[in-house]
Amino acid sequence: MTLRLSKALLTFSAGVFALLVGIDNIIDYQANLVFVQHVLSMDTTFPDSTLRWRAITAPWLHHLAYWLIIAAEIGAGILCVVGAWRMFSARGGDAQVFDAAKGLAIAGLTLGFLLYFLGFLVIGGEWFKMWQSQTWNAQAAAFRFAACFALVLIFVAMRDDDAASVRP
Repeated sequence: MTLRLSKALLTFSAGVFALLVGIDNIIDYQANLVFVQHVLSMDTTFPDSTLRWRAITAPWLHHLAYWLIIAAEIGAGILCVVGAWRMFSARGGDAQVFDAAKGLAIAGLTLGFLLYFLGFLVIGGEWFKMWQSQTWNAQAAAFRFAACFALVLIFVAMRDDDAASVRP
């Protein structure tokens, strides 16, 4: 029972984190829009880089990219919170019932991982060379967030056995 509660609570925590980040990005829209604009524009990367042709400078694309980020944050948050509730509700069932309750949690944790790993580290960090910027570089934070989502995802995805349902 303790492992099942732990899985639900860790998933819930990841969901609250993602929701808070998404809601904060809506409430304080300009704060991180500026970040997205600089990363996509590649205006603080190495000036002599031959990869600056990748830059996106159209403001409407900056807003679109930012809204996709916000949608992924809120989507991951909702999936994790609802998934955590489903796991919590199934905590006393047999292993098959509990494993079946993990679907939304796994989807939310995967979306959170993809946002920070694929979105920020791969696309932002490598494609748009965010790592070259002294000012607009969020790779360290993105790695921490991706790692947290990945660790919880691995833990939640582990199969449960029926012994977990009979422990006090």
